[in-house]
Amino acid sequence: MNDTATAAGLDPATLADVLRVAGSPGFDRIQDQIRRTGGCSDPIHLTGSTVTRDRATGQALFSYSTDTEPGGRLRIACGNRRASRCPSCAWTYAGDTYHLIRAGLVGDPDKGTPHTIRDHPRVFATLTAPSFGPVHNRPDNRPCRCGTRHPEDSLELGTPLDPETYDYAGAVLWNNHASELWRFFTIYLRREIAARAGLTQKAAREQSKVSFGKVAEYQKRGAIHFHAVVRFDGPDGPDSPPPHWATVALLTDAIHAAAARVRVDLDASGEHPARVFCWGDRLDVREIKAFGDGSEITEQAVASYVAKYATKAAETTGTVDRPIGNKEALVLLDVPDHPRRLIEACLDLHGVYPDRKLRAWAHMLGFRGHFSTKSRAYSTTLGALRQVRADYRAAQHCAALGLPDPDDIPEETTLTLAHWTYAGHGHTPGESWLAANIRRDIAQNRELAREEMTGGDSDGSEC
Repeated sequence: MNDTATAAGLDPATLADVLRVAGSPGFDRIQDQIRRTGGCSDPIHLTGSTVTRDRATGQALFSYSTDTEPGGRLRIACGNRRASRCPSCAWTYAGDTYHLIRAGLVGDPDKGTPHTIRDHPRVFATLTAPSFGPVHNRPDNRPCRCGTRHPEDSLELGTPLDPETYDYAGAVLWNNHASELWRFFTIYLRREIAARAGLTQKAAREQSKVSFGKVAEYQKRGAIHFHAVVRFDGPDGPDSPPPHWATVALLTDAIHAAAARVRVDLDASGEHPARVFCWGDRLDVREIKAFGDGSEITEQAVASYVAKYATKAAETTGTVDRPIGNKEALVLLDVPDHPRRLIEACLDLHGVYPDRKLRAWAHMLGFRGHFSTKSRAYSTTLGALRQVRADYRAAQHCAALGLPDPDDIPEETTLTLAHWTYAGHGHTPGESWLAANIRRDIAQNRELAREEMTGGDSDGSEC
């Protein structure tokens, strides 16, 4: 451990703590706890106990207490979806999102969708924000309007050509209303579908349902856009075939018409004029192919694409991943000019539109919605996927202790008493180094397993 830590270039304080952790009596259990969290960067610490007793006899069938743990604490994963905060938990979140989206495309009876769902019409739609001023870009790899052909990793991409004339207020207010734009879009979509089918809205609902799963992504300019899987189902949802008139062409046409109808009004306030928010003109709708057929928009590609963006937020634009209380913090955090101006716009507008909570969401550039959402019938839920994983880990834990599987103990004949208390979060410097190494080893093992399964060919399904 000493040689490894020294070779890693650790500072003296971290090295000393690594040696302390490695030499502690409970090191093996600390390492086991960190491994069970997947190398979580900021685990939650709990203290407490749980006991399961037979209702009739009072006999203890299962008991656990943190009194036997190192430091009297149990570490559990933080569950943060942001890759910038916890790569381990973000990977788990991305994997859950991948399986959720995939189940709504290829079918998975265990996740609430039959395999026949592959025959249902479905498209991948991207709805974007309008322009708030010209920005540096790569139009079909041609030179930008500034005269420069920017490389793909250029820091200038997405930043305004003229920051002084860019509509920063409009940009953050649009982000702030993006969720309402999406809500109205789903309402108008059902209306446009009924109109194109020559039916009343009630008759269209009785013959078909529209399901969707979507994720929000920040463009380089800091504006939100949405990627969504939109699918036709029959009257009983995924288990029933859609009617004959429910085609990809009709769905595509309806999406374009619905997006064009959406308007969200914001009244004037003080010196700030009234605004009307709508979608941008760059609307992309593509059919999702069941088996590819040479198309880039395949089931696998869509599920992987959505999962990738489920763990990323505004920090991809250069801002930070936690709330900012004042403008002075922007200087200390060294936020780049463009995201800094967007955050300052949020802080300036907070007093003008207090109900929009722009200060609380300034670090998100005004956006206050959920990053991934789905309609009820699309497929399973993230909660259900987490419960399956929790049940699996509980069964593993009981097996390691020689206890019966919790699923084999009838709930009606047992009584479980539990008491848990929050006891802090995070790692010491030495534990953080250990967690990073465990996280790296898990990732390497995962990559090796994937290569063995795919023969070294990546299909984007690492989630």
